Amino acid sequence: MPERFTALTSRTFVIDQEDIDTDQIIPARFLTTTSRDGLGDKAFHDWRYDSEGKPLETVALNALDTETHRILVAGRNFGCGSSREHAPWALHDFGFRAVISSEIADIFRSNAAKNGLLPILAPKEAHDWLLAHPDVEITVDLAAQRVEMGNGPGFDFTIEPFARHCLMEGTDPLGFLTANEDAITAYETQTA
Repeated sequence: MPERFTALTSRTFVIDQEDIDTDQIIPARFLTTTSRDGLGDKAFHDWRYDSEGKPLETVALNALDTETHRILVAGRNFGCGSSREHAPWALHDFGFRAVISSEIADIFRSNAAKNGLLPILAPKEAHDWLLAHPDVEITVDLAAQRVEMGNGPGFDFTIEPFARHCLMEGTDPLGFLTANEDAITAYETQTA
């Protein structure tokens, strides 16, 4: 189960690149597992490792402290490409809890929210400010649906209400259903 997400204060890690697709987030050759465990090592794999699988020392992601940098700020059109839950699984397992962009692919956004990773659409002014100010501390308040950015332009964001509920409760759609199994059974018994 994902951990509860109500509010998060963290430094940002910026990847100022547009059109980062799900194959860049996690290459297709790593999609053979149905487990989320260990997928963080595969996040941005082809950017982070050489052809022999050795970490590239010049890649900032390889030195990132995800205890202090839990918010990914990415260029426009993040998560485009094929639908794969492995992409948000990999980002979450890597250590990110939220991703902010001015445009996030719909399917990725849905998959992320269902798997403990908060996708946030930022208005252009705020997104531009975040891209220009890497490593800044910000606060994401899911309860208030607001991002506070210190000296930057804070902004409100929206998220589908059921996804928000699941993130705040630390559950996913299946967990929500199983937690309400008695109520579902009672309803089905009444209407039968």
